Amino acid sequence: MSRERLSKDQDFSSPERQHILDDNARFRRLGWKRLTVICIVEAIALGSLGLPSAFATLGMVAGVILTISIGVLATYAGYSIGQVKLKYPQIRHYADVGPLLLGKFGSIFIGSFVALLIFVIGSHCLTGAIAFHTITQSNLCSVVFSIISAGILMLLAIPPSFAEIAVLGYIDFASIMTAIGITVISTGIQNLNSSAPVVDYSQWSAWPKPDISFSAAIVAVNNIVFAYSFAGCLPSFMEDMHKPEDYVKSLWWLGGIQIVIYTLVGALLYTFVGQGVQSPALLSAGPLISRIVFGIALPVIFISGSINSTVVCRYIHGTIYRHSSTHLINTPMGWITWISLVFLVTILAWIIAEAIPIFSDLLSIISALFVSGLSFYIPPIMWFSLLKEGSWYEKHNIKSAVFNAAVFLVGIVVFGCGIYSSIAELVSKFQSGTISRTFTCSSG
Repeated sequence: MSRERLSKDQDFSSPERQHILDDNARFRRLGWKRLTVICIVEAIALGSLGLPSAFATLGMVAGVILTISIGVLATYAGYSIGQVKLKYPQIRHYADVGPLLLGKFGSIFIGSFVALLIFVIGSHCLTGAIAFHTITQSNLCSVVFSIISAGILMLLAIPPSFAEIAVLGYIDFASIMTAIGITVISTGIQNLNSSAPVVDYSQWSAWPKPDISFSAAIVAVNNIVFAYSFAGCLPSFMEDMHKPEDYVKSLWWLGGIQIVIYTLVGALLYTFVGQGVQSPALLSAGPLISRIVFGIALPVIFISGSINSTVVCRYIHGTIYRHSSTHLINTPMGWITWISLVFLVTILAWIIAEAIPIFSDLLSIISALFVSGLSFYIPPIMWFSLLKEGSWYEKHNIKSAVFNAAVFLVGIVVFGCGIYSSIAELVSKFQSGTISRTFTCSSG
């Protein structure tokens, strides 16, 4: 919070004002390099684990094309979101854009923003439970593993500053890249050693499965969309930057790294494993290697999940104490409220993880309900309503208008078709017995 914004938004006595400015130094110390690390950690986590199975459903050609094109559009949408944040400094979190676009109906944004992050935390809780079950090979009730996962996510979300979390980000990034690298190499070696295969390999195809249903195809596309769901957190991260305009450097690095990693991971694992590739992808390396890579991936599962917890709790806490220094979490009441919020959000996420216990379907539902809007069809609306200067068909606006129209179309398709397909696939799996009832002890 700058001195100028402080004087406009808050009417504090001089000693308290100085106290707030001093404490704010704890938050306003995020540079673009650390922002890049945080964005990579928040983005390249569970999304990469769902891509190989999406490639298996859609085929190599469609998988590569969609991964690259959706990545380009998501990066451009992120650029628009950042520009809105710079033009309207009063925006602290994505949800604050709501009143600018919809006035009193802007609470719709708040619900979507909060729900997205809680659902994403739930996906991390589910993945943590899968990881612990895979590592231990225990007969312990799977609900117990999910409770343990929720507890770890809650503890890691207690530090409220993104600059503090960024330190863990380096461990997080090394974790996911090492886990994916070992999975790719091991499946490649196993593929060559056909005399003693560990998994059931089948030939990969350039084209979609012959018997693919519309719902299955859309769920696969939604898994790719989920991988680019970073936009919802961008304004929150920028709020902690000492030079918010530097977000552009981080965004271009993030976009390029995401596209390269996602394309390589999806294509290579699908090539080596074929139609037998599983979701999350770390399960595809065989029993022993899967236990090893899940152990290595534990930091990314929990650190990335805790970042989402911090974002949503920062928004709620800041809204509750908008006109008080307590929002800086520098008083006993601030800490009590903060820890209580972290606990409540984690409990809600755990309930979601238990209610939707299939990894790919949970990612698909998140994409359809929330990522479609926050990362795709809403940013173009921001551009047309808040950023565009003059008519959209003027020469200097044509290129941006075309890009924004493409982003909007992707978002609407993912939203409309995605909701139907995600629910249809989930209902079908429950009816066929592919997945057990919710909140029960299952084998994995």
